[in-house]
Amino acid sequence: MGVKAKAAGAIVVLVFFLVFMWLLFFFFTEGSLDNQWDSCLKNYNRIHKPPQYPNVSRGDDHEDRAALRFCPGHKFQVSELLSHLLTAPASTNDVLLRPYLASWDELIKFMEALGPMVGLISQEIEAKTSIIRDLARREAAGSDEDEVGRAGGSAPGTAGHGEGHETKPGDAYLSVRSMILTELSRGLVDFHHTTESGCRTLLRLHRALLWLQGFLMKLAENPLDGRLRNPSELCREAYQSTLSPYHTWLVRRAAEIAFIALPERGFFYRLMCVTNQEEASVVLNRVVRAIGVVYDRTQVALEEHGMLDLP
Repeated sequence: MGVKAKAAGAIVVLVFFLVFMWLLFFFFTEGSLDNQWDSCLKNYNRIHKPPQYPNVSRGDDHEDRAALRFCPGHKFQVSELLSHLLTAPASTNDVLLRPYLASWDELIKFMEALGPMVGLISQEIEAKTSIIRDLARREAAGSDEDEVGRAGGSAPGTAGHGEGHETKPGDAYLSVRSMILTELSRGLVDFHHTTESGCRTLLRLHRALLWLQGFLMKLAENPLDGRLRNPSELCREAYQSTLSPYHTWLVRRAAEIAFIALPERGFFYRLMCVTNQEEASVVLNRVVRAIGVVYDRTQVALEEHGMLDLP
């Protein structure tokens, strides 16, 4: 009886794990299960806006710089993440896609460091960054061919489309706004059906970025009573106020199971090469502010073109 009981228990654990992995597949892909909820989500989006996080005090710049250290032996480097985030904003209302995606590379490493359960979620995010990178590579390859054709006299040279608007080869996926305008002009964005356009993919990354910003902001908090809450609880709260409305009940349950497996606060100190909550707050607040700039600009660009509800 003991052997049979152990075997049955092992089967139950295996089945649970397989079901969990299947549910996580829908976490960021928003697969067919979510199709049943499309109308509900559209109504939700009309009456709800993403949570507005309070401005975090900038603190002392010298202290901020001193707190950012290279962490030997770590794949995730908070200094690299911040560097990419600070490079991403362009002009006054745009975001460069290359440093934006590089920021996600570091955030993926951050999630992978938190354990295999959260690492499964990061795989879905990485797949989405790959979609945009593939689109940019194909665009660049096509631009190179056009350049060769023009050099050989097979195509007329053009300075641009319209007065004062010069187009350059490979610029279609240079920034968030150039991608939006390019895909709209080419009819690549479908407002009624699911596609793998860069704009739709960006929207999914955009929503996930708000979740991570909320989590890092909560992790940076210094409560007056000195009682620091568990990171798994903070991550769940951030998820519930950001990504949760876009997911089905089953996906939400799978996500919360993943958050339970998050390590304790001390692990995050070691991951950022800090020794206490005060130092962690300095580092995390800088990251939260930098994410906020990138998120706000992306939000405005998507909203201006009616892309916050792309299926």
